[in-house]
Amino acid sequence: MYQVWHWIEKTFVPKFKHGYTVSESIAAAFKEKYGVDYAVIRNMPLLKILPAPAPPAEKIILYQGAVNEARGLEFLIPAMHQVRAKLHIYGDGNFLEAVKESICTNNLGDKVLLKEKVLPGELDRITQSAYIGINLVENTGLNQYYSLANKFFDYLQNGIPQVSMNFPEYKKINDKWEVAVLLDELSEDSIAGALNGLLQDENRYIKLQQQCLAARETLNWQEEEKKLIAFYKVIV
Repeated sequence: MYQVWHWIEKTFVPKFKHGYTVSESIAAAFKEKYGVDYAVIRNMPLLKILPAPAPPAEKIILYQGAVNEARGLEFLIPAMHQVRAKLHIYGDGNFLEAVKESICTNNLGDKVLLKEKVLPGELDRITQSAYIGINLVENTGLNQYYSLANKFFDYLQNGIPQVSMNFPEYKKINDKWEVAVLLDELSEDSIAGALNGLLQDENRYIKLQQQCLAARETLNWQEEEKKLIAFYKVIV
């Protein structure tokens, strides 16, 4: 699959002088490799009114999105042995059967709960009631290293801190708005340490939560769509 996408990129990107991509790191790579100057339009959720904050009935850790390979799930699930909270997984994908097997093998059926796929509006409600979001990516290539996952913005838009990766795009945002704990390595111990730190340090958690609420005023589709409109105005 990597070879196919590499061929598509190499064959077609240089021919499209006007284009846009989803992160500054990818745009810079295209500029260096192919001499194209692409705009950056990030896939962000709409800014919505949040319900009044309320203490959570339970500190739920939330994984939302595709349950696919290279999303750190093989580290996350056994890491839950060390974490005094439950993990809810909403989504489906090519790694779902492996996740089920890992839950069973690790005897974590009472702590790691597989939930059904839900509509976006319902997922927003679920996210708002969670305590920590999970956004893990394995560094299996530049596509992953330069990634900027939708769920990263979904978590902050819904006002919950997250554990994510110390990759360029996440670090760039986190340096401006500290909305996440960033991992330098993907391992059971690093994940458990980050989760336990947020679960136990209320002051740090509140700080990250407040940064989420500040960042969401800028990192939303109402602001990002202005760049898309400007892009098309230039090329028309």
